Amino acid sequence: MKLRNIAIIAHVDHGKTTLVDQLFKQSGMFRNNQVVDERLMDSMDLEKERGITIRSKIGSCVYKDTKINIIDTPGHADFGGEVERILHMADAALFLVDAQEGPMPQSYFVLKNAIKHNLPIIVVVNKIDKPASRTSWVIDQVFDLMAELDAPDEILDFPVIYASARNGIATEDENDLKETMVPLFDKILDYVPEPKGEKDLPFQFQVSNLDYSSFLGRLAIGKITQGTLATNQEVALSCGENETPQVFRVTKIYQFISNEYDVIENAAVGDIIAIAGVEGFKVGMTVTDPAHPQYLPEIAIDPPTISMTFLVNSSPFAGQEGEFVTSNNILDRLKKAALSDVALLVDNLGGDAGFKVSGRGELHLSILVEQMRREGFEFQLSRPTVITKKVDGKVLEPFEELTIDIDESVMGVVMEQLASRKGQMISMDPIGENTGKLRLIYQIPTRGLLGYQGEFLMATKGRGIMGYIFLEYRPFSGDIKTRKHGVLIAKENCKALAFALDKLQDRGQLFIEAAEQVYGGQIIGKNAKEDDLTVNPGKGKKLTNMRASGSDDTVCLVPSLKLSLEQIIAFIDDSELVEVTPKSIRLRKKILVESMRKK
Repeated sequence: MKLRNIAIIAHVDHGKTTLVDQLFKQSGMFRNNQVVDERLMDSMDLEKERGITIRSKIGSCVYKDTKINIIDTPGHADFGGEVERILHMADAALFLVDAQEGPMPQSYFVLKNAIKHNLPIIVVVNKIDKPASRTSWVIDQVFDLMAELDAPDEILDFPVIYASARNGIATEDENDLKETMVPLFDKILDYVPEPKGEKDLPFQFQVSNLDYSSFLGRLAIGKITQGTLATNQEVALSCGENETPQVFRVTKIYQFISNEYDVIENAAVGDIIAIAGVEGFKVGMTVTDPAHPQYLPEIAIDPPTISMTFLVNSSPFAGQEGEFVTSNNILDRLKKAALSDVALLVDNLGGDAGFKVSGRGELHLSILVEQMRREGFEFQLSRPTVITKKVDGKVLEPFEELTIDIDESVMGVVMEQLASRKGQMISMDPIGENTGKLRLIYQIPTRGLLGYQGEFLMATKGRGIMGYIFLEYRPFSGDIKTRKHGVLIAKENCKALAFALDKLQDRGQLFIEAAEQVYGGQIIGKNAKEDDLTVNPGKGKKLTNMRASGSDDTVCLVPSLKLSLEQIIAFIDDSELVEVTPKSIRLRKKILVESMRKK
């Protein structure tokens, strides 16, 4: 059977996973009466809920006696490291771009990597059914972007497919909209080259990704670049220039059928497989023939930019809602996460100091926190901090290139917000003609983007589009004050009473409801002023025999402010912690007793 390996790359939410669904369905992989989940490749609950791809996945389908391995990659900047590694396994790329938005920040990043690997690129203009679709402008923007990235002529001469993945449409003529993906399948067979490599040379396989499950164990995923592999074959793992290679025996070989693992006995050059039985492997290492070792250059992995400290829960409510609460439970789970996520680094700080977990960004770390919470873990989190470098005595911090699409009417508010976060505008251009929309490009410290997503959506009434990519390390840009409000702190352990909350809501926005149990030192709201205020949410009304017509009005409480996990993590300052349990997310001061806080 012939073979094609293709990666699907795009900015977040441009329709990669939906397109893969249609390719699977229309290749005849499923029975007509078979129930197939939407966004089949998004296997995690969080991926389906949030509508984003978090981990790269590999699937396959068969079309005209050709097996097509399809690599679905994340589009969010926090998971950009996955894209770069995955492209080592692909022989071409499908570049998806939204028919209205055009190329966005992550588009630049993924295209840059595809061109660096000299991969042929098929441009798929997706969502052509949008009312504001502008396909000609989008294709011009893609060409300009490729030219800016110094793409060779053969890549610049890219074929274009117009698609509406949601409706199962792919066509070379945007006026001929038939519900079929055949034109895209045919273009893949015609334009994507077969994998290169010699079958008769010694075995060579580079680890491009990792996976782990309690059932299959730890798996190394990659493409065979030369030779063949069989079950129980001995292989050698590269361990460094001056170290003796480790020799192992391969216990299982898996290929990808649809979105599942399938055991096979043999694999040959060009196959994308997962192997078990090899211990101690890392991304970038080479697995090869021990008798004739041939090692490939290691794949560089981007360094993490943000870290948080995970601590054992020490609040008065500790152990009441979680199943796994000890430091050993938390450390084991974090180490397990690091086995399959090479962008995650875990350091044991020792004693009660907790565990420092470093990752790509807020979303990257908050996904891990939410997974652990759903699995029954209970712990506390510190404020996220940016990882700085020291070069020649100067402190350097990471900067991002931020691209935002907004209505002209909210331009002033957004520019003011970004200026307070040390953002520097690079360009401002209108989007299309008479649309009333602008595209602004900023260079901004990573610190300035912490917690900004929610503020941006509020300012733009949910209509703004925001994306960013890592730019470089630059000199530290000074203090950034992102929180303009103090907090309301509970004075003692009590049950919140509606009477007390009615009086407190004049002081600011509350995070809690009436009848909720709180403890001393817990943050129960946002103060309208800059300073912190200790209050008593359990103060009841004094009862007397006297009644008056105007003093016994019904209490009317404003609904409490519900923040998402990312918003809560971004809200706290250095003197505060987030308490995470399977049932609750609470904010608290590190020092619970008011008199000790004052000292």
